Amino acid sequence: MAGRGRTAGFQMGAEHRTKIANSKILNHLIEHAEGKRDMQPTQITAALGLLDRVMPKLSSTTIEGTGENGEHIHQITLVGVRPDGDS
Repeated sequence: MAGRGRTAGFQMGAEHRTKIANSKILNHLIEHAEGKRDMQPTQITAALGLLDRVMPKLSSTTIEGTGENGEHIHQITLVGVRPDGDS
């Protein structure tokens, strides 16, 4: 039978561990919003602060107008802004 799992001495990278930790924070906030988990206001504030550092903020821009032939133009653009300020 072929070996299963990770090889002996395997260490997960820091980036992968960080992604797991961030997903736990997000899951806790989602559970709180759904009423499945009680959180103190300070816990919510701390969790949102941590997410602001690792997840991009999203902003949308709506452009509306009329085209040359009278057609209605409606465009929504969703832009992610990375925490370091680059887009």
